[in-house]
Amino acid sequence: MAAGPPFVRSAGSGIGVVCLHSNASSSGQWRALMELLAPRFQVLAPDSYGSGKSPEWPSDREITLADEVALIEPVLREAGSPLILVGHSYGGAVALRAALDRPAGEVRALALYEPTLFALVNAASPPPNDADGIRAAVAESTAALDRGDRHAAARAFIDYWMEEGAYERMPEARREPIAASSVNVRRWAYALHREPTPLEAFRRLEMPVLLLLGGRTKPSARAVTRLLAATLPRVEVHEFPELGHMGPVTDPEPVNAAIARFLERV
Repeated sequence: MAAGPPFVRSAGSGIGVVCLHSNASSSGQWRALMELLAPRFQVLAPDSYGSGKSPEWPSDREITLADEVALIEPVLREAGSPLILVGHSYGGAVALRAALDRPAGEVRALALYEPTLFALVNAASPPPNDADGIRAAVAESTAALDRGDRHAAARAFIDYWMEEGAYERMPEARREPIAASSVNVRRWAYALHREPTPLEAFRRLEMPVLLLLGGRTKPSARAVTRLLAATLPRVEVHEFPELGHMGPVTDPEPVNAAIARFLERV
């Protein structure tokens, strides 16, 4: 049920690379990576539903990762075959679902920074588990939305992924779009916690996969990475000891450099 088309940033020419952003963000988070890759690759970065300049989700039905993939279908076609998928957080989860849905051989490689596919954690070990922290943050955020307080909703979400006080320390111009996007917290949580794809399905992804994570990340994100690292057939794990979950946004240079080196190899 795509309302599309999505807004897409593009740069360069060559093998297609599609970059998918995190929650409470937009395609703009990939500007530096796009500039780095543009001499060798055609880089496309779409905004997901309700982010940046893309349309809102056009239904009262709960959204799924399959719906997010349907929105970017025109972008995947433009990238050509074989293409490369890059994703961060929610975007990493969408990239995994997109890779499973593509015909064999159409995805050349995946580069993922902490894909937040929490359904895998819940399936491996029913709650209480490593996803308790993100469930609590979502509960606090949605309670704030029910009170009509978007900034409190955004604060609960951002402070969980970064650190206490991180949201309030942001410039006001940065806080406003995050607060606006916070109305989607319930939708994001449903897509990530209710994704029906079992862990074993990811054994079908035989392309090279770079799994990136921060040494200072949350147990919820680390648990997903651990499960995927033990399942994906051709996976390489790279940890940045000083970074957290938002590493691609807060410290893009080392993350982008690692992605670029990986893409050059594959």
